[in-house]
Amino acid sequence: MKKRKKRKKRQTNYLIGLAGSLLLLTVLLVVYQSGFLSGNGARPGGQSQAEEAGTAKKAGLGEEPGADGAEGTGSGQGIGNGTGSGQNAGNGAGGDAQEAGNGAGGDAQSAGNEGFGSGQGIGAGQDAEAGQGTGTGGTGSGQGIGNGTGSGQGTGTGGTGSPQALSAEELQEKVQAKLSSMSLEEKVAQLFLITPEALTGAGTVTQAGEATKAALEQYPVGGLIYFQGNIVSEQQVTDMIAKQQQFSQERIGLPLLISVDEEGGQVTRVASCANVDVPKFEDTAQIGASGDSSRAHASGQAIGSYLSRMGFNLDFAPVADTLTNPDNTVVKRRSYGSDPQTVAEMAAQNLKGLESQGVYGCIKHFPGHGATLGDTHNGYAYTDKSWEDLKASDLIPFQRCVAEGVSFVMVGHISLPQAIGDDVPASCSQTAIQGYLRGELGYQGIVLTDALNMGAIVDQYSSAQAAIKAFQAGSDMLLMPADFRSAYQGVLDAVNQGSISQERLNESVTRILKIKMQI
Repeated sequence: MKKRKKRKKRQTNYLIGLAGSLLLLTVLLVVYQSGFLSGNGARPGGQSQAEEAGTAKKAGLGEEPGADGAEGTGSGQGIGNGTGSGQNAGNGAGGDAQEAGNGAGGDAQSAGNEGFGSGQGIGAGQDAEAGQGTGTGGTGSGQGIGNGTGSGQGTGTGGTGSPQALSAEELQEKVQAKLSSMSLEEKVAQLFLITPEALTGAGTVTQAGEATKAALEQYPVGGLIYFQGNIVSEQQVTDMIAKQQQFSQERIGLPLLISVDEEGGQVTRVASCANVDVPKFEDTAQIGASGDSSRAHASGQAIGSYLSRMGFNLDFAPVADTLTNPDNTVVKRRSYGSDPQTVAEMAAQNLKGLESQGVYGCIKHFPGHGATLGDTHNGYAYTDKSWEDLKASDLIPFQRCVAEGVSFVMVGHISLPQAIGDDVPASCSQTAIQGYLRGELGYQGIVLTDALNMGAIVDQYSSAQAAIKAFQAGSDMLLMPADFRSAYQGVLDAVNQGSISQERLNESVTRILKIKMQI
């Protein structure tokens, strides 16, 4: 009897347990079908985010669709400035969208369950590849930073990548760290921008080899300037510049400023080479006479494009001189004209064209060579205008470009007896540079002398005297002294003897480093 009761009790317990298990399985099945336990974020109805996004199309403006992704899960970010419609967790679009798991942004790349559809956008990515676009998802995490414009749903963008801009604090930290690591000799060498011939002591230089490397070891100069004799073909000059940059980086960890006078029209070094096939332009005076500033921009953009392709990063253009003396022959064909407002607009647009291609422009010849009698290439040249007279005309283009943030200003060897009170060339005058250019115009960029081997300088000063005088006046970089080694030693001695302070030297080197840290 007892045995039958125990057996019956065990059967009852078994049935209760079985019923409980069946109930639990039923609940789990219901939950699973509703989508709450789907491992890939499936939504009610069983369609995943990736599948939903798979039919989306992103409408936008751009250059190329992004690349296909692999299916999977992960997280992605899109960070940038842009406009776009739709922002939501999981499947949004817009330049400022941030998505976890899957996303699409005006100029962001995101990884995870990205949507399908070739997204395109406009933007400059910052230190990231801009445009990871079509795909059915991606595994891992992705990040894109940039400016983008787009609307709709989809993934990625086209666009052109550009180096990430450092914050002011980051740039200052890098500059100070580099400055503190440099020797006195290295700092002084950075002030000079010279020809390859002056650097190596060789004849016409058309390649960079052991002589260049050895010269840069001893004199890690700030930059080099090319003339037509240095240019044989596009491939030759590209290879030569690449080698020089390699040697400079190995020696001092800084790029060279590789410069040229490529104004277009009358003054060109690259376009004048018969073996180099690049666009050629009419004289600057003709562009100015047209009254169409878009032509000045177009010439700057085209010139900047081929210079950048070869490795140049600094063009001594545009000429910002207003031709107020009709008898002036120095800049007659090189000036945009006699109306200072026209010259200002043309010069500003030309600068923008150059800079759009990653090439710095340099306005010249402060405070204006268009009013002078004589040619500073040959000897003494001056204007009788007062500073007030210059402000009313010649200085207007310089004021405009300074206000718009030009990075380089070349000071001419023009004498200004009525404005300065003596015959000292502007390039060697503290009144002209510190008083007027930096003081009144508020210019904070690099001041560069005109070539120090010109008649207006060599007729009055030795190479060492000219370099010291120009630097004491406020110039940051010294262009083409007649005798580079003598000029270098002169400045070095002046610092050691105290006639040039360490603070003054650091001030100029800091300006140079700020530019180089952004190349």
